Amino acid sequence: MDPLHDMNLDAPHSMGTTIIGVSYDGGVVLGADSRTSTFSCWFRVISALPPPGMYVANRASDKITQLTENVYVCRSGSAADTQVVSDYVRYFLHQHTIQLGQPSTVKVAANLIRMLSYQNKNMLQAGLIVGGWDKYDGGQIYSVPLGGTILKQPFAIGGSGSSYLYGFMDQAWKEGMSKDEAEKLVVKAASLAMARDGASGGVIRTVIINADGVTRNFYPGDTHPLWHDELEAQNSLLDVLSSGGAACPEPMST
Repeated sequence: MDPLHDMNLDAPHSMGTTIIGVSYDGGVVLGADSRTSTFSCWFRVISALPPPGMYVANRASDKITQLTENVYVCRSGSAADTQVVSDYVRYFLHQHTIQLGQPSTVKVAANLIRMLSYQNKNMLQAGLIVGGWDKYDGGQIYSVPLGGTILKQPFAIGGSGSSYLYGFMDQAWKEGMSKDEAEKLVVKAASLAMARDGASGGVIRTVIINADGVTRNFYPGDTHPLWHDELEAQNSLLDVLSSGGAACPEPMST
């Protein structure tokens, strides 16, 4: 059998994903992992695993996309679907800003995403979290899950990794958090999800939006807190096997 003929080159790229939006006293913090995964029949050729296989297509993707100067969106679901929705909304908001002569509000941006998601719900696989700051309502978080519902929430989580976070976020989020507290919460939540969810991983990116503007931060994989039986980050599997010590896994035996 020809391996190239058997490989599905048109397989959809799904971002797997952990995305998080948290409001605090004065603004919002958005966060996301960076792993983009995809399905392929290639694994049927190179292993005994049944198709479809799953592999990491991009380990450092940026899932937090700018819509305007004061509004960003976290994307989960199909990478292509969320990118095209973001592109359309960015275009519409640019026209809206020119007509009004002032920046768009967060609510307008979220409702544009809601409208596109709902009107195309049978064709899109997109779960989005919109976050931003405006002079009317301050920091705001809107969740637009599959199907096009819109929910304004103090915090929102999405993607495959969110399944591991609901109880944690209910317990950890509180009103009146500072900016640093909110960002630490986002980074901790993302690292917890990445420890358990195979479709989430890589680095953690955060975006802080408030009256002073936008701040982007980057947290490499070797700076994340370790949970339960996680191994420390290594450059390669050979480093893990040669390092020895209690954290080193036993080689597989045949």
